[in-house]
Amino acid sequence: MLDKDISKHVLLDITKKFPRVHERKDPFYVLISTVLSQRTRDANTDKASRALFEKFPTLYELSKAEIKDVEVLIKQAGMYKQKAERIVKIAKEIVKCYDGKVPRTMDDLIKLKGVGRKTANIVLAVSYGIPAIAVDVHVHRISNRLGIVKTKKPEETERELAKILPKEYWTKLNGAMVNFGQQVCTPRNSKCSTCMFREVCDYGRRNTSGDSEN
Repeated sequence: MLDKDISKHVLLDITKKFPRVHERKDPFYVLISTVLSQRTRDANTDKASRALFEKFPTLYELSKAEIKDVEVLIKQAGMYKQKAERIVKIAKEIVKCYDGKVPRTMDDLIKLKGVGRKTANIVLAVSYGIPAIAVDVHVHRISNRLGIVKTKKPEETERELAKILPKEYWTKLNGAMVNFGQQVCTPRNSKCSTCMFREVCDYGRRNTSGDSEN
């Protein structure tokens, strides 16, 4: 495990050097596209999101959509039957219970069926600028691999990261970790030999111990 100061500097470096720019921050778009992103690649999420929002550009229109029509539009996102049913129900519930406005609190967001803490935190951070740490597979895996945390569940990772990273950086962490996880600290064949954190990362040191560059 890394000590708290080193962990803090590693997290700050990741947020600064691997920033993710969100082109669209509309809460409706962020919420639904995040649900679509579950267990699929970014490229497939983008294609499915574009097709969906071209046909149903507002929550009101999506709430009235036929699930079968939505399935066709989001097929590239995978698990399209479950996701289609889920996002239409979410739209209906927001129209019915929140006057068509995506909630801006954790308690209200996770009341929506199919919305967990990760999705809620992404909406809070990206759309509303509310300090929140969204822990997806990238954040959970990388935080444990680097030795910043030693946790088994994303909720535990979220709590531990909140103790280390200054609050003003919380909204930036998820996107930066995703970029870092895709570009350097990949699930397989990670680029440890060129990683800026290899000297403090046990995993990185093990993977580069025989590398002539080190």
